[in-house]
Amino acid sequence: MTAVRRASLLLLAALTLCAAAAGPAAATGYRYWSFWERDGARWTYAMQGPATARPADGSVEGFRFAVSEDSADASRPRGTADFGTICAGTPAVGGRKRVGLVVDFGTSADAPSGERPPARRTACAVVSEDATAAEALAAVAKPLRYDTNALLCAIGGYPSRGCGEKVAAGAGGTSGSGPSLGLAAGVGVVVVVAAGALWQARRRKNA
Repeated sequence: MTAVRRASLLLLAALTLCAAAAGPAAATGYRYWSFWERDGARWTYAMQGPATARPADGSVEGFRFAVSEDSADASRPRGTADFGTICAGTPAVGGRKRVGLVVDFGTSADAPSGERPPARRTACAVVSEDATAAEALAAVAKPLRYDTNALLCAIGGYPSRGCGEKVAAGAGGTSGSGPSLGLAAGVGVVVVVAAGALWQARRRKNA
């Protein structure tokens, strides 16, 4: 193989690596509390937020903390507890309703750095007949934390900071916005070296 051909292949490989490094960043998701409604034996993603949803007496609502790309990818609350199990020890009260709640704090993999998720819990909230799911949650799982846009950030004080931040999907750390600086710099050096080798080879050939 001639020196020119070797240098040309080196430059082509370097440019291919550069294009790959400049491609789309890895898929990202968001770390947040998702809201679910129990429909028989399965969970369905709620079509409205807990601040506007008004569950009926005997309903079961769920909250799950996890890193998810979107609602289709969101992790469901774990466990099979139904209303009869959750509210078995809570008698009915006239003029009020009972709402079963499942609060799943997620896994260590989805926890913010330095935090540890509490154990999953269930509770039976006894609230006014027109109470929202958010009001039922506040009755049994304080302290709650919201951001300025009324996004639910923390249940029972967890997590202690952050609210819906972008992270690498399936990972606990905050994501970047593209290839790392080290990778980009490395690719740049390879391209420069390859281009220089090609120029030198052609110069020798034409000498």
